[in-house]
Amino acid sequence: MPANQTVDPEDIAELIERCKLSTSVSEFHGSLVGYISAGGRFPHGSVLEALQLEPDPTPGADDQAMLGRLRHQTEMWLADTDLTFGPWLPEEDAPLAARAEGLTDWTRGFLGGFGLGGTPETARSLSEDAREVLKDMATIASSEFELGEDVEGDEDSLTEIEEFVRVGALLLHAEVGSRHEPASDTRH
Repeated sequence: MPANQTVDPEDIAELIERCKLSTSVSEFHGSLVGYISAGGRFPHGSVLEALQLEPDPTPGADDQAMLGRLRHQTEMWLADTDLTFGPWLPEEDAPLAARAEGLTDWTRGFLGGFGLGGTPETARSLSEDAREVLKDMATIASSEFELGEDVEGDEDSLTEIEEFVRVGALLLHAEVGSRHEPASDTRH
């Protein structure tokens, strides 16, 4: 894969399978976004080490380079003033239950990554709005969606929750993550 090629969910799905990581693509992406949004640094540039994932076997140089590209790609998307960032969730044509589970996984990953990337000072410096977003995300992460016979209503509700999570991640990144220099690879 060329150095400037965009990393997509299929690339990460293959890495997860190859390295026997116990996570889904949605949860992995949520973890990375949460870590970056909390201002997390990447020790020695290692995404997997920062997210405390233990691969078996250890990814090779090509996979490490791909993870580095994903990290930079994610940082750029989060900082994009056009707000084009979106969580990696199952495609819209996937069953509604799979999409709801993907959203729960992504949100759970985001909260874990935010906790890993942040510090006690980060938590104390959050605005009331940011604390409310984290509280609402925790509710989403621990939810089991009950899907009924009103498929269209369920679809609309899921879309609204997806948008809330997307905007919440952007708000937290703007408040916390954007204060830090993304180019730094070490914690001070």
